[in-house]
Amino acid sequence: MVVPAYQEGEGIVPVLERMGEAIKIDAEIVVVVDDENDSTAPFVREFATRDPRARLAINTYGRGPANAIKYGMHNASAPVVVVTMADGCDDPFQIDLLTRLVERGVVVAAASRYARSGQQVGGPWAKGFMSRMAGLTLYFFARVGTRDATNSYKAYSKRFIDAVGVESDKGFEIGIELVAKARRYRQPVAEIPTIWLDRAFGASNFKLMAWLPRYLHWYFFSFGPRLSLPTTPNSAVPPTTPEVSS
Repeated sequence: MVVPAYQEGEGIVPVLERMGEAIKIDAEIVVVVDDENDSTAPFVREFATRDPRARLAINTYGRGPANAIKYGMHNASAPVVVVTMADGCDDPFQIDLLTRLVERGVVVAAASRYARSGQQVGGPWAKGFMSRMAGLTLYFFARVGTRDATNSYKAYSKRFIDAVGVESDKGFEIGIELVAKARRYRQPVAEIPTIWLDRAFGASNFKLMAWLPRYLHWYFFSFGPRLSLPTTPNSAVPPTTPEVSS
């Protein structure tokens, strides 16, 4: 589990508690922050004394959610990496299901708000509308395998990540980047419906207009011709020894 966090403070605790309750498979919950002074850090350390599956990691790739996620991905030792948010919007009881889909052979397993019986509750109307339209057009016209390419809540094959690399470096566009790459490399993608609930505390760090050009880049990339899957690692930032704060 890779959980990028920024100034969540005590709010990270109930999120981690729900994850701890929900996850039944062997797992490690890595909360990635940009520096030791992040308000999230002391609460993750305290929680780790109660649940040894959790640990704090300090991102060394540069500030921002994309670098935090990428840092966690590159330094994961497990064959499946699940990315979920620290705001409690995602349903942690689907982590095991997403992981099993990747273990069965897909390279990306998406939790989809726009699949049948999925739902998005709350959140800005404009953001939701753009996300839905992007997801549905990619699903029907680019045939990417999920109706919710923009959702960050996904499970990935670590082998696939290492093969195609991650180029995102600012926002939360990694989700659509890896779906787009799976489409271009003709790798299987699957989805399960999810119910997304807007955060009940704190303020969102999502910057729609600032990150929109990056989403559009990967949106149009999805429609390109087939590519050959690399046989050697192609990560944009090479793996490093994790900087861990226990």
